[in-house]
Amino acid sequence: MISPRMLLALTYSMILTAACGAVGDLSEAPSKKPEKPASTSASACDVAGDDFAGDVELARCLTESFWAKEFQAAGGTYQPVQDFIAYDATSGPVCGGEKALPENAFYCPDGHFIAYDATWLRAMYDQMGDGAVYVVIPHEFGHAVQAQLENDFSYNVEQELQADCYAGATLGGLINADLIQAEEGDDAELLTNLEAAGDPTDAWWEPDAHGTPEKRQEAFATGFGKGVASC
Repeated sequence: MISPRMLLALTYSMILTAACGAVGDLSEAPSKKPEKPASTSASACDVAGDDFAGDVELARCLTESFWAKEFQAAGGTYQPVQDFIAYDATSGPVCGGEKALPENAFYCPDGHFIAYDATWLRAMYDQMGDGAVYVVIPHEFGHAVQAQLENDFSYNVEQELQADCYAGATLGGLINADLIQAEEGDDAELLTNLEAAGDPTDAWWEPDAHGTPEKRQEAFATGFGKGVASC
């Protein structure tokens, strides 16, 4: 009998093959928990990702380091977020006049900051693995990048899927730069988080649509396999 974990790994392999061509051994799939950057001089990140708080800070640092290099290579300048805020269900920051929702993470262009419900993210970290941090945080930084590039979208789902693609490109880029290493089971763990965050139906026209689990996984795999330009 195929277990849910085996099915996720099989789905991941099929998605990557379709999106990126043959990818070979799944041991090269995205890593979500580096103990520390492989080269602190290359990343300027000296935080050890060995617990929830460490993984959060390391994911933030590595993601911003990745985008700084991407912008520089394109002749631009990446603007780091002004703040990175952990909140609980009752103390979230206000964005555009709207208070932060519980069980959420978001980028706010009004103030150029990222905020996340720490209790919610910690619960996902504990229940589904530390891959939650390395999906959620790069995704929200993807929205910060969209704001700087002034990307236009007809539907919200387009914006969300591009942020998933950017998240995949970030992890793929960090692996290629030897700043994080893959571990056995990382592929299924990352996909579990994307599956949990997917919409139950393909109502792409809804104002808060993020995409079905399959579409979110495919967008992530495309970025991972082909890089930022594919997003």
